[in-house]
Amino acid sequence: MSFKAGRRALVRPGLRDQDLKMKELLAKHQLILAEAAVVERLRRNDKIELDAKLVHAPLIFTKEGRAALRGLYQEYIDVAAASERPILLCTPTWRANQERVAASKQRQDINVAAAKFMHDLVASQPKKVTVKVGGLIGCKNDCYLPEQGLSLHEARDFHRWQIDELASASVDFLMAVTLPSVEEAAGIAQAMQATGLPYIISFVIGADGRVLDGTALEAAIAYVDAHTTTKPLGYFVNCSYPSFLHPATMAKIPPGRLIGLQANASSLSHAQLEGSKELKAESVSEWAELMVQLNRDFGLKILGGCCGTDDKHLSALIMHCSAN
Repeated sequence: MSFKAGRRALVRPGLRDQDLKMKELLAKHQLILAEAAVVERLRRNDKIELDAKLVHAPLIFTKEGRAALRGLYQEYIDVAAASERPILLCTPTWRANQERVAASKQRQDINVAAAKFMHDLVASQPKKVTVKVGGLIGCKNDCYLPEQGLSLHEARDFHRWQIDELASASVDFLMAVTLPSVEEAAGIAQAMQATGLPYIISFVIGADGRVLDGTALEAAIAYVDAHTTTKPLGYFVNCSYPSFLHPATMAKIPPGRLIGLQANASSLSHAQLEGSKELKAESVSEWAELMVQLNRDFGLKILGGCCGTDDKHLSALIMHCSAN
């Protein structure tokens, strides 16, 4: 049985409009903000406790948790509003896959509830700020161990449930982040394309500019594009320092395929960052200048942060962009 034949159709009237709206957003703006760190900042908040299985997703069900999440997202929205830039935010569902949800004591509709939390937050904002909500997923296993990645077919089946849950919750787009394995990324892309929603695939790369499984970034993008009928809206890199994107690599990627970067604040390797008990970061100014250079020279339109970043990094992006 083919994938299309065996796949439950989720495409509903209006979903194609979301794809058009996201493409129009990209065409209209030279710089779009993305959120900075969320999970990493929450880990350093001693007023809340992250869940062993679902990390920050269950925070939406407690008063303290909702306040912590709102506080972070609001900081990022405020930067976008002040600069009159659109911003992409994602649901706090990075680890809320079917296996983890089933093994937890949390509500089984936690992905849908998380999307509602984000929609309610956006609805409370002034009309002048444009916020797009993405349904977020991660890889099944360790983000920094590509040998634990799933095969294409395994990934398509494993991630399908969470993707369908998020798609049913009226998110504006779908996003898979910190992917160390190209095969797993391709399987996720096939499951995402079946929903009819626009979607983004985000790889994690090393200082050599390659996806952690050793694949050249341009080859990884070509592979996923070749294994999907409805290609991703575009690709991101996240959880990597901006200098990891080398000019020679960028020149090999077709225009318009690599559209975003959510960069770490530190240029240390992933192994070094994982083992550190202290927050590591280069200067905010250096980080922002490198990011804006990628925007200016290679057309990366969506810029945000990952580990070690906060609203000051987003503000610095705006300042450096205005100065160039």
